[in-house]
Amino acid sequence: MTNTIDMTANNDRLADARTFSGVRTRRVLAFCIDYLLIGLLLIPVGLLIFLLGFLTIGIGWLLFLIIGPMTGLLYVAATLGGRHQSTIGMRLVGIRLERLDGGRVDPLLAVVHTVLFWAGNAILTPLILLAPLFLSYKRTVHDLLLGTAVVRTS
Repeated sequence: MTNTIDMTANNDRLADARTFSGVRTRRVLAFCIDYLLIGLLLIPVGLLIFLLGFLTIGIGWLLFLIIGPMTGLLYVAATLGGRHQSTIGMRLVGIRLERLDGGRVDPLLAVVHTVLFWAGNAILTPLILLAPLFLSYKRTVHDLLLGTAVVRTS
């Protein structure tokens, strides 16, 4: 996978600076909206696990360890890897994830993108926060590794 942008007819839009203006701020807002939605999704799932814990004499409560990350990954796979190539938060703020080779973002790429984001935050937080200031097209480290970019839709 190449990390350079091919400026062919398919990617002319990526050459336009307006495509990337305000993307960093919109990404932060989309992140907040998406994690609020994931938190709301966790309420009914958490209640179900809470009841399951009573039925299994507490063993079911061990599911609380994985249910948050699993809910988030399923949300991202279903929305970011769907036909819009954006999560609900991203749609609300007018951005989407695009592959630089022109292909579609599939659910697996969406999950890998999210896992790399969280792994990068756990290990390289300053780099994750500073990278979009210096990298071309306001890309983060995980965007660079996967050959993707977040662009404006509006």
